[in-house]
Amino acid sequence: MRRLVIETSGADCSIALIEGEHIIAERHERVGRGHAERLIPWIAALPEGGRSDEILVGCGPGSFTGVRIAIAAARGLALGWGVPVHGVSSLALVAAGQNEPALTVAVEGGHGEIFVQDFMRTPFYQAGPMRSLTPEAAAQISTNAWVAGSGAERLVAARGYGTAVNGEGRASLACLLPEAFTTLPPRPVYGRGADAKAMA
Repeated sequence: MRRLVIETSGADCSIALIEGEHIIAERHERVGRGHAERLIPWIAALPEGGRSDEILVGCGPGSFTGVRIAIAAARGLALGWGVPVHGVSSLALVAAGQNEPALTVAVEGGHGEIFVQDFMRTPFYQAGPMRSLTPEAAAQISTNAWVAGSGAERLVAARGYGTAVNGEGRASLACLLPEAFTTLPPRPVYGRGADAKAMA
């Protein structure tokens, strides 16, 4: 089955066309901002315009805007093509790119916090819940020496030990995930409550 994968939950804009564990085509760049302007033209430039049997989309946690851009694009394409769309954890995509048997994924979450979650690689599974914490609070519960993601250096610095790598949530890494990790509902995973508060 051919899948189009979209991931824009962080500073990277990442798309891939995959079939099983085979990567047909991909594009991945650190863009910071401007995901919306790049995403559809990038997909259109894929073989056959990115047309696939299913769409996978990174649901976060991560950038509020980036997550919503990816999900809106995925839902729109799925409607137009008449294909299903499913979600994938953006933290699981980061973990999939690492070779350590046990690791913590830590990505920037804003407001001084990081999103953290533990994973095991053989077999691949979530070894704990996802949390949004300050690096100091995360340091009290995270014990894996290997930490990957945009917030890895902050967590390792707060703990005073470990190896930090800036692991990327590449769309193409979805081909390494067990099937159970590619069936989430295609809706945002924000990781914490809304910043805006209702008026009294």
